[in-house]
Amino acid sequence: MPKSSLTAIVKHCDRILRPDKIRDNERALNGLQVQNRGYVTRIAAAVDASLATARLAIAADADLLVVHHGLFWSARQPWTGTNYELLRLLVENNLAVYSAHLPLDFHPRLGNNALLCAALGLKRPRPFLLMDGQHYGLQSRTPLSRATLAVRMEHATGEKPFVISGGPETCRRIGVVTGGAGEFLKTAAVEGVDTYVTGEGPHWTYALAEEMGVNVLYGGHYATETFGVKALVTHLSKKFGPPWSFIDHPTGL
Repeated sequence: MPKSSLTAIVKHCDRILRPDKIRDNERALNGLQVQNRGYVTRIAAAVDASLATARLAIAADADLLVVHHGLFWSARQPWTGTNYELLRLLVENNLAVYSAHLPLDFHPRLGNNALLCAALGLKRPRPFLLMDGQHYGLQSRTPLSRATLAVRMEHATGEKPFVISGGPETCRRIGVVTGGAGEFLKTAAVEGVDTYVTGEGPHWTYALAEEMGVNVLYGGHYATETFGVKALVTHLSKKFGPPWSFIDHPTGL
């Protein structure tokens, strides 16, 4: 079976995603999190790195797992119990893990935000939700009825969104931030959007959306972040040759 260099794939990912240029949660540890014996014959993509997705990637004969949420969001010490089982599986089955969190949200072509905007038919998206010197999402001035946007969201993600009808029936300025960005609703409203699309948010955002006159569509944290890893591994497969598969392990959240 043809083999591709893990080092070459990682260097390419780091070059196009630029993890060193993006400020992220320190637990994200963007880049290669676990190495293998140095080659790749099949790539698996998943939203989350976990014992379950590692097992599924191994069952798919992958030796590289590309994920959005990496292994180290919660404590992995000590290496006993399920932590040991995960480490043993990765090493014994030659499975490398590469993680890209915000770099994969932000990428203008392969990113979750850009691809969800495209799937929703939003035109000419531009940077949105400026915090700490970087934009976390995209916004578009695309007139759509709230009902149409909800239908498009369901078609794009496969999940019916939870809709807070706090704003106008016709959406004219739509902001998109994939994942768990509901807590930034006030910042989004201050930036002028009348409709905010994200994955999930806290309970208190319901009342806030009504009071600020903003529609909110919660499409699911997992469901809104399947786009980027699929696009990235499709790109890697075309450039380096290894076939790929998507490990679908939805959380329902």
